[in-house]
Amino acid sequence: MNEQYSIRLEKLNNIKKKFYDPYQKEFHKTHDIKELLEKDPDDYKQEEVYSIAGRIRSKRMMGKAGFFTLEDQTGKIQFYVSKNDLEKDFDIIKDLDIGDIVGIQGFLFLTKVGEKTLHTKQLVLLAKCLRPLPVVKEADGILYDAFADKEQRYRMRYVDLIVNPDVKKTFLIRSKIISFIRNYLTNLGFLEVETPMMQVIPGGANAKPFITHHNALGIDLYLRVAPELYLKRLLVGGFHKVFELNRNFRNEGISYKHNPEFTMLEVYEAYGNMNTMMTLCENLITSLTKEILGSFTFTYEEQQIDLTPPWKKLKYLDAIKQYTGVDIQKDSDIKEIIEIAKKNGFAKHLFKQATTIWEVAEILFEEGVEKNLIQPVFIYEYPKEISPLAKSNKENPDFVDRFEPYIAGREIGNAFSELNDPFDQKERFLEQVKKREAGNEEAQFMDYDYIRALEFGMPPAGGLGLGIDRIVMLLTNHHSIRDTILFPLLRPEKIEDI
Repeated sequence: MNEQYSIRLEKLNNIKKKFYDPYQKEFHKTHDIKELLEKDPDDYKQEEVYSIAGRIRSKRMMGKAGFFTLEDQTGKIQFYVSKNDLEKDFDIIKDLDIGDIVGIQGFLFLTKVGEKTLHTKQLVLLAKCLRPLPVVKEADGILYDAFADKEQRYRMRYVDLIVNPDVKKTFLIRSKIISFIRNYLTNLGFLEVETPMMQVIPGGANAKPFITHHNALGIDLYLRVAPELYLKRLLVGGFHKVFELNRNFRNEGISYKHNPEFTMLEVYEAYGNMNTMMTLCENLITSLTKEILGSFTFTYEEQQIDLTPPWKKLKYLDAIKQYTGVDIQKDSDIKEIIEIAKKNGFAKHLFKQATTIWEVAEILFEEGVEKNLIQPVFIYEYPKEISPLAKSNKENPDFVDRFEPYIAGREIGNAFSELNDPFDQKERFLEQVKKREAGNEEAQFMDYDYIRALEFGMPPAGGLGLGIDRIVMLLTNHHSIRDTILFPLLRPEKIEDI
């Protein structure tokens, strides 16, 4: 690498000695490469000149002429250069390398083998590539990538995007997914809003927050774990249908399912409830899937997924009983339930920190249920103790009107009928405070201003949160969340001065 870098640096100096600026400040493009590839060869005319720009991906010189391949975001095209056409600009051709960014101008023609090619009349070096690109070879439609180290690909995503077309495709799809969701909700009359990312009190989810400091105010602040409490303040203020595509930050472990910084969609509708959110969730996900994949059915990690509505519904405790064989009720004895769970194959250490029957239920659900929820299903009727922001069920007040959608064994969201009783909400917050004082760093804080907001009156409402990264994982068939985030968090590397 150092030797190749030195060679390219020498070429750069050769170019500069010719009084040529190898880092131009502008170039006027008239077309993308895709537009040229779509043109009918019968319409080619020498007097019709096109200007395109991109990165050189291959180079074949034959004396005073040669063929190159140019790539931009839309595609690749061959271009032809000769000394007769380029005159003084031809002096820099021998110093061009694969990876250099150039702008070219010329007319289209077909080679003897029928390949669409741009006959170059003018070439401008726009940026010299000093570091050689990894070599990617293709055989039988399969890419063999020399740049295969996962961590290096995440660190150097800019190179990953250049050499791996499937990676670029993933992030193009991600952009389409976000655009579709935004347009879908806007067309339903929802208002897109923005809420604070730095908060005095982090709320809206059970998660350990990141802490930062505001110098001018002299106070510590938290990066938000969720925008929920601010969005519901807007319901109080009279905005009845709001949503935010937001970045959240949770100081938790990193895994194939978790990144400390991630993207969420949160939607709130006054006069809605859990059932209206269930309908919205199902319609949004199925419409999105049909738009992106063209079908409700697709393959994810060798599993055939069918999102055709209506989706199955299953109660939380019924799911635990069905998949673990453990029948939990609100008055179940915690020791007896743990013993039954151990007999059914669950390791004793899993329950070491559990102090309530509902904490045992959470463990059983995560360890024994989630992996079985392959086809889309709404898990609903969660225990009140683990749902501090959801409205209690009228018939069974120990449970709340809450659901989580699961697809391919993963939770992709959370929704419920929003709690709008300030007295009930205050009691729930106090319970969370007790948990924090007992050492639970993920328990929520007391937020007196939010209680005050509820005291002004918040209409009954439904709320829905969806994990955008997990939806992208699903629709692009990626196992790891890092493959759907352009720049996932990594430990810093030591880069030597060049």
